[in-house]
Amino acid sequence: MADRPFLDVQERPERGSRSNRRLRREGLVPGVVYGGNGNESLSFKVHALALRKILADGSALIDIKIGEGKSRPVIIKDQQNHPVRDEVVHIDLLEVRLDEAIQTTVAVELEGGDDAPGVKEGGVLEHVTREVNVEALPTDIPDNIVVDVSAMEIAATLPLSEIPAPSGVTFLDDPEETVIATVVAPTEVEEPDEIESETELVGAEAGAEGDTGEEAEDREEVAEGDSGS
Repeated sequence: MADRPFLDVQERPERGSRSNRRLRREGLVPGVVYGGNGNESLSFKVHALALRKILADGSALIDIKIGEGKSRPVIIKDQQNHPVRDEVVHIDLLEVRLDEAIQTTVAVELEGGDDAPGVKEGGVLEHVTREVNVEALPTDIPDNIVVDVSAMEIAATLPLSEIPAPSGVTFLDDPEETVIATVVAPTEVEEPDEIESETELVGAEAGAEGDTGEEAEDREEVAEGDSGS
């Protein structure tokens, strides 16, 4: 066995949602490993803390051992999380052959965002695509793909086509249509001085209109006085 994360699980004879709830109350997570190499799918249960540690490690390839059986290389096929608590409530694993390429997803991480010229000028870095589809041998699947965005300018777009694929890995997504990150120009905010100037201008115009009305009344009074005299 290579130097990979190892997970010791137990076969799960229990079935049904009621049994699964009981397992979770006992600190266990139900799961299924889907067969490979001619093996049938098998239900298992694993300690939640042990599973959490494996998931936090972030390794794409894991070795599991079910009861007294031999270890199997697997990848995570799917996991279900509690809608409120940050807990895994069910996990599906897929057994793989180490000499056959498989298709899976790999997380994309950005680095250097604070150093990007566009961000320093007030732009907002948007992480558009957080996972990419890849094909590779199980042993070549990276835990994640780190993308350097430290050179991105304002309004820049970084497509997948500009990201070098790790050795032995083929990207399956459209290289031009798949956008990894963008730097959005900052929203223009009206300066306080401009607002103050506009306020003063409106006030001056209102005052001018008021003076015109008073002048008209003065002219009417003068006209009446002249007429009376």
